[in-house]
Amino acid sequence: MHFLVLMRMVPDVIEELEIAPDGKSLDREALRLIASESDDHALEEALLLKERHGGRVTVVAPEAPEVDDLLYAAAAKGADRLVRLRGVNPGLGVPALAGSCVAALQSSAGLLPADLILTGAQTIEDLDGLIAPLVAFRLGLPYIGVVTAVTEIAEGKASVIKEFQAGYRGEFEIALPAVLGVQSAEKPPRYVPVAKVRAAMKSAKIEDVEVPQPVAQSLDGIEVLSMAKPEVAGRAEMLEGSPEEVAGKICELLAERGLL
Repeated sequence: MHFLVLMRMVPDVIEELEIAPDGKSLDREALRLIASESDDHALEEALLLKERHGGRVTVVAPEAPEVDDLLYAAAAKGADRLVRLRGVNPGLGVPALAGSCVAALQSSAGLLPADLILTGAQTIEDLDGLIAPLVAFRLGLPYIGVVTAVTEIAEGKASVIKEFQAGYRGEFEIALPAVLGVQSAEKPPRYVPVAKVRAAMKSAKIEDVEVPQPVAQSLDGIEVLSMAKPEVAGRAEMLEGSPEEVAGKICELLAERGLL
């Protein structure tokens, strides 16, 4: 079986974010990028499926600063093929990014067909979780999102667990090949020591695949007019004293504002 994982580098929100000179986007030169957490879970699910059913795992990631580290770490975990997509504009919106990825997959030998294409259900740059369904749409494949487990693969079908609000879960059967948006893997993403990653850097090969034609930016009618950092309001009031005194002050403030 062939499991293909789409992974992305996203801004590390632990670091201070800066606005670009155009005032409409983040300054990507100042960003520290890390692997998307949900994409890491998609990789883990693919590796678990490989261990159960055999086959191979291909990891594909658009070119970005430090993406090589992501790919070598994937190899150290058990991925069989590493592919770096070149020519993908880092400022693309999600629809255009999905189009670029699909164009590259279709142009390179051996990337498709894949029995399952897995990617994260969402990233901090894609909170709507659109990348997986858009990839599925462009490839004409069925799709299920917010997946937390693939419980069985047999007779050209996969059984998956999908998470809903309020803790509910549902089990679905989907025909293969298919695209899954993974919310979380059945197990936490495996840890690999630095020594194993360094060994992968010497033994694993990263293939470069060019996007055949640049995909135009498309935000489906949505335009970012401006971005700005939160402003310091200075209206916070710190209450000091014993728990009883603080509780009394809170009641007084609520009463003054007509909330009690």
